[in-house]
Amino acid sequence: MTRRIVYSVALGVFVCTTVLTLVSLLTTHWVTYSVTASTGSTFSKRIGLHTSCSTVAHPSCRPFPSEDDCRDDKTFCSLWRSSGFLLSFATVVELATLVSFLVVIAGGKYKREGGWKLIGSFLLADAVVEFASMGIVAWLFENDSQFIVPGWNLDYSFYLCTVSAAVSVVLAAGLAASAYVLPPEDDYESLEDPFDS
Repeated sequence: MTRRIVYSVALGVFVCTTVLTLVSLLTTHWVTYSVTASTGSTFSKRIGLHTSCSTVAHPSCRPFPSEDDCRDDKTFCSLWRSSGFLLSFATVVELATLVSFLVVIAGGKYKREGGWKLIGSFLLADAVVEFASMGIVAWLFENDSQFIVPGWNLDYSFYLCTVSAAVSVVLAAGLAASAYVLPPEDDYESLEDPFDS
């Protein structure tokens, strides 16, 4: 049976994965491009799920993909926006997971006995949504014509999302394993009868 300490440790780890998801969602480091000219100046462009920043553009950051980006390739824009939506949706799933953790931890023994199924389901749903979002970006990076030019790289936001999703899967497996491996939690300890000695 999964104990309160197991849920508490899993909750702490999950809070960290939620922070990773939020950082990956809010930063512009999913795909980056950097090249140094013969004059020594460096041009760089960073693309996030909702924003693009460049060292030569004014203003330096703008919403991405914009209508100008979508004139020639509507498929790219649809997929990129879908990826952004999926990761935003993952944060909603993570919020629901956090609430379920708190309810299970604050609940009694009965809620802790069966709570791992609910929390595990939320963790796996979160991982599926994050892997889908990450997979779309990876597919676009490998197959879209705008990333053919050498110098484009997947950046740390992509990897933060990957780590967050993978840790969610590990947490779900760990909670399930603890439910089967740990002995039942007792609310009291048996006292030895002094007259039986």
